Amino acid sequence: MGRAKEFDTETVLRKATSVFGAYGYEGTSLSLLLSELGIARQSLYDTYGTKHDLFVSALKFYIQQKTEAGIRLLNECTSVRQGVTQLFNEAVNVLTDNERRNECFIINSAVEQAPLNHEIAAFIQMTNREMEDVFQAALLRGQKSGELKHAEEELPGLARFLNYSRLSLTFTAKSGASAEVLRELVRTTLKVMD
Repeated sequence: MGRAKEFDTETVLRKATSVFGAYGYEGTSLSLLLSELGIARQSLYDTYGTKHDLFVSALKFYIQQKTEAGIRLLNECTSVRQGVTQLFNEAVNVLTDNERRNECFIINSAVEQAPLNHEIAAFIQMTNREMEDVFQAALLRGQKSGELKHAEEELPGLARFLNYSRLSLTFTAKSGASAEVLRELVRTTLKVMD
């Protein structure tokens, strides 16, 4: 009979997301990973497989958590403007929080790995389409209620723009932009809904 796991797999995935976000996939050595995660090498292999397998699991975990939170927010908002604004402002809050922002930076590692890994590329494309659909559905509700003045045929492009603008905040923050620069970018981006 095998030993029971002595760690919480979700906690390990959160920590792995932060480590890969801070150091990048290539910059994260196995010894650094094990030290930061606080688990033994064999536990890593038994539970997640290789470093690459753990990276993919952490990436999927992170993106699914963020996507589900974004979907809930946009589906439940009564005002589309308010919901989209809240989504963007929360992204800035996370990216300017020293404790939480490294998790977001795993997106940069994912983009770096996507051309080399079909599974990562396909997963990113799938979740981007999912978020675009959710943005589009929210925008359509806003258009039908009169909150937005855009023509219906403009909404797919607007949804895509909002999704990729949201993602670009991570790159901008990792490049060293200040909180004020991020907030200015958000204000400018949100004007597309005027």
